[in-house]
Amino acid sequence: MSGFVYPEFLVETDWLEQNLANPKVVVLDCTVHLLTQPNGPYQIKPAREDFEKGHIPGARFCNVQHDVSDTSQKFAFMRPNAESFAATMRRFGISNDTRVITYSTANPWWATRVWWLLREFGHDNAAVLNGGWQKWSREGRPSAGGLVIPANPGTFTVRAERGLMVGKDEVVAAMGDAAVCTLNALMPAQYAGGTYGRPGQIPGSVAVPAGHLLDPATNCFLPADQLRAKLAAVGAMDRPVIAYCGGGIAASADALALIMLGHENVKIYDASLSEWAKDETLPMATA
Repeated sequence: MSGFVYPEFLVETDWLEQNLANPKVVVLDCTVHLLTQPNGPYQIKPAREDFEKGHIPGARFCNVQHDVSDTSQKFAFMRPNAESFAATMRRFGISNDTRVITYSTANPWWATRVWWLLREFGHDNAAVLNGGWQKWSREGRPSAGGLVIPANPGTFTVRAERGLMVGKDEVVAAMGDAAVCTLNALMPAQYAGGTYGRPGQIPGSVAVPAGHLLDPATNCFLPADQLRAKLAAVGAMDRPVIAYCGGGIAASADALALIMLGHENVKIYDASLSEWAKDETLPMATA
């Protein structure tokens, strides 16, 4: 964690194993699978079945699509309202003094998305498990099966709404503003191939794919100096940032890295290309 301004937003597997019995620690498995379709968008499949087969002992399963998203919106995974989010946290047994640890499998950005929502609603006592389930299981740490029902509800209340998600109007305004960095967290093939509608990316945006923030051998975030170099190279360290991806998920991994490095002005375009690429009135850059 050397070199991070806020290292507390990542935790290591050994710390978590030592704290599994701590009643002030709640672990959330946030895994979602996006299944590729021959024609059309991804099929969204919350990973409840995988969770029931094996998870970190005591973890609760967070269905990101339904538990912490506004299901009344036409785009998936949109920011919920404060009342709904607080009710879900209480149901998971979370209070305002709870240390919340999020993790996911395959990639960390489902965990970072829930971490970002906790931050949005004023709960800073949360962290992402570095290396996720892959590192945990590879190290032979304990696992459990079935569902986990909290013995008692929590008393979580929203302390603040920080406005860390923005809509397309803010992105349009930033598009012509060199003082703002619009940061694309998708892998090139995802936007070049038109996964979310029209191919391309938001004009003027720069790319630091979320997958490039990780060590492929360990699934852990890269050291601080390497993350800083990648983000500084596109001008993301010294300007306000609006991060986007396909639906505000992968963008949260870039956002986490920036916050840990000490960036003080980071927001996420919540609907991202799921909205932008389908709106013919909005420009797309393909070069």
